[in-house]
Amino acid sequence: MERRALRRFAWLSIAAAIVTMALKTVAYVLTHSVGLFSDALESLVNLAGALMALAMLTAAARPPDEGHAYGHGKAEYFSSVVEGTLIFLAAISIAVAAVERIFVPKALEQIGLGTGVALVASAVNLAVAFVLLRAARTHRSITLEANARHLLTDVYTSVGVVVGVAAVAVTGFRILDPLIALAVASNIVWSGLRLIRMSVSGLMDAALPAPEMAALKAALERYTSQGIQYHALRTRESGARRFVSLHVLVPGDWTVHRGHRLLERIEADIRSAVPDASVFTHLESLDDPASWDDQALDRPEEPRRAERRSS
Repeated sequence: MERRALRRFAWLSIAAAIVTMALKTVAYVLTHSVGLFSDALESLVNLAGALMALAMLTAAARPPDEGHAYGHGKAEYFSSVVEGTLIFLAAISIAVAAVERIFVPKALEQIGLGTGVALVASAVNLAVAFVLLRAARTHRSITLEANARHLLTDVYTSVGVVVGVAAVAVTGFRILDPLIALAVASNIVWSGLRLIRMSVSGLMDAALPAPEMAALKAALERYTSQGIQYHALRTRESGARRFVSLHVLVPGDWTVHRGHRLLERIEADIRSAVPDASVFTHLESLDDPASWDDQALDRPEEPRRAERRSS
């Protein structure tokens, strides 16, 4: 599936956010529960996050151009950062409303009908979250994963709110409603932190995940057993795209043609082991001492060259 086609999942998330926000607002109006109010407010955050996801998926699907030769895949990380920030703002609003209700308790009304509506909204979110999570894993989209995780968090908090409202109905302790709203706010903050941490990791050019690194090294192992060596192996991920670069060392008496054929095979094996990988290889001679000088990111300056430059 082309990356541009992933936008349909963002539209699904937008539709779900609108439907659940309407249902939870009805539940709040029926019950006057601050817990259900916090739940409805989080659905507003879901809508904002889904709209941002649509914009970033659209940007990430753009092909490489002169100004962005490596593509636009990192745009997906911005969606997660924005959504995490929106989660924090929602948590603050929920906490303010909950503290106010602690000091000014209010009786709940039509609890049965209100909680029933809220549970229907949660069922919608749960179904959409599973669809998004499956698509995120299949297409390695951090934007869809962030959206799915957020919806799942919304489901958990909604169930907690419904339990709290039911507890008020059974015990008569009105303070349970705002206390549970505060617990919801705390849970939302944790969700926001997780999303932001995941996004920052991607923006910092983190290496490929351990399973992909293991598959990559397994693909290279068949060549090292034949006397071919490699070093300066570097990897990073940018949205769904993976980037792999390495230096391949062969005997110095090889022809350019033979070396090139080897690199073609190595690159094909890497792309097979790590789908959606752009592979960059550099051929070097095992017999040239200079081949061992550029294993680090910055190559040390050769002493003789430095002396010639200073003379």
